[in-house]
Amino acid sequence: MSLRRIAIAMVVSATTAVAARAQTFQVRSGVVVAPDSVTVGDAFRVTVGIRAPLGATIEFPRSTDSTGAVQSLDPVAVRTSPDTAAMEQYADYRVAAWDVGMQRIRLDDAIVRYNGAERRVSLSGSVFVKSVLPADTAQRVPKPPRDVFEVNPFPWWLLALLAAAAIAIGLLLWWWIRRRRRPAHAVIVDPFERAVAEFQRIEGLGLLDAGERGRYVTLIVEVLRDYLAARYTEADLSLTSTELQHTVRTMPHVPSDRLTRLLTDADLIKFARRPVSTERAREIGREAKIVVSEEHKASRVVAAPQEAAA
Repeated sequence: MSLRRIAIAMVVSATTAVAARAQTFQVRSGVVVAPDSVTVGDAFRVTVGIRAPLGATIEFPRSTDSTGAVQSLDPVAVRTSPDTAAMEQYADYRVAAWDVGMQRIRLDDAIVRYNGAERRVSLSGSVFVKSVLPADTAQRVPKPPRDVFEVNPFPWWLLALLAAAAIAIGLLLWWWIRRRRRPAHAVIVDPFERAVAEFQRIEGLGLLDAGERGRYVTLIVEVLRDYLAARYTEADLSLTSTELQHTVRTMPHVPSDRLTRLLTDADLIKFARRPVSTERAREIGREAKIVVSEEHKASRVVAAPQEAAA
């Protein structure tokens, strides 16, 4: 016999031996569904048990078929029985059903390997899924479907009402636009009257009695500066206190010395946080009112002869 024939004979004999071993070892399996009747979306368990000869390995499917109505919620959990006479393992699947009626549990085949041989064990099971909808005990018969588009005659009075509403809205819009285009009437407020009113408003706040002396001084000086800015374009509010002091020196009607002391004390209180007593704060308020009053009187005395000459 040649070497080639001997090799062929050995391969044939090995294949025959493997097939014989595959036919000799026995495998038992079972599938348990608990509970066997569930509702849609409820979780239940499917347990697969396989018993094979001692020394065999068992490979369970990882999950149920994702295209079926029964789908896995968790990965498979495999446990081994302590039986020493055989290899016995159980696979637990936590699943849920998403359709009603009798549903088949789809699982791939389990694979059992023993002494070089391999066997596939088909796994199958089913569960009854109940509907979560209540039973229709009234036996109501639904109405027949209506047409998607219903052609009804449009009432003439509704057309007239819509036309009247559109005309009214158009007239209101025209009136509103025309009113907005009208120039607003300029309201001229005398700077002296406005300053007096602001002084009275600040006194009415009761800041000195409340202990807020710094805020009182700040508000009083702001009214003074607003008055000067309204009377003279050179005394702009953007000027610092020092710049304002230099500017008012050219204004003959403004008591510059009194204004300089007033602005200096106010800056120390406002920016340097210098403490100020209630009496001193009240005195600063009087000084500011005197500056405004003297400037107003001086400017009116000058304006009177000019008006008489005209």
